[in-house]
Amino acid sequence: MTSVPGAAGAGGISSFTEYLRVHAPDRLPHNMIAPGTDSAATGLVPHGTTIVAVSHPGGVVLAGDRRATMGNLIATRDVDKVYVTDEFTAAGIAGTAGIAIEMIRLFAVELEHYEKIEGVPLTLDGKASRLATMVRSNLGAALQGLAAVPLLVGFDAEGDADGRGRIFSFDVAGSRHEERGGYAAIGSGSAFARSSLKKLYQPDLSAAQALDVAVEALYDAADDDSATGGPDLVRRIFPTAARVTAEGADLVAETEIESAAEAVVARRRADQEGERA
Repeated sequence: MTSVPGAAGAGGISSFTEYLRVHAPDRLPHNMIAPGTDSAATGLVPHGTTIVAVSHPGGVVLAGDRRATMGNLIATRDVDKVYVTDEFTAAGIAGTAGIAIEMIRLFAVELEHYEKIEGVPLTLDGKASRLATMVRSNLGAALQGLAAVPLLVGFDAEGDADGRGRIFSFDVAGSRHEERGGYAAIGSGSAFARSSLKKLYQPDLSAAQALDVAVEALYDAADDDSATGGPDLVRRIFPTAARVTAEGADLVAETEIESAAEAVVARRRADQEGERA
């Protein structure tokens, strides 16, 4: 997100998005698309999928594949779709890549701006509500085929009695939904990822096991959805992931994700060899 002149003295407006709406509306993600854009052209805009989230005692893991597609073509093989948005939240994006990435970057600034103006951070429910408003503001573009939908995860020590991470999904109209089953998936491969999560998820997963489950769900999605990229062992391109716990939110080390992905590939290879034997 580029800087906006005068934003430092935002006149006491706690919402940075509202400040932009008044002083620099052209910087808002949904204004990146000109009104009346031909919906037939939306296939020429890179789209990204798939994102999964898995909660566990003590936190939550968010992971995403790396592929962006443009119609029937692969636009990018290594796009980042998972972002740490503040100390205790992370978000993944699906849909129109450019709009979704700018939306999440603006969301991160929104959280930081609110804390500076008000002196206290937003609650996790407040963060989910702010993000829902941002998604809703993109409805016009979504109706033209340029939807941008996030998956938000966070840790709320006061709002979660059993010490688990919380997961929020959104629809294009800005309605938010807390996923209380312990896992969620969005994007074109979400149906396949969710089926995988339903079989693999256990309430007592460790943090490492939750990452393994998330990576395996992405593998299953890539197996059936051409828009989802699986682990690329040749180019060494693997999913990205973030982990949110009581200690904070951090991106998972690439070596850890690589090990999890290679373990999934090894298991699948062993299963195939066993079937042929």
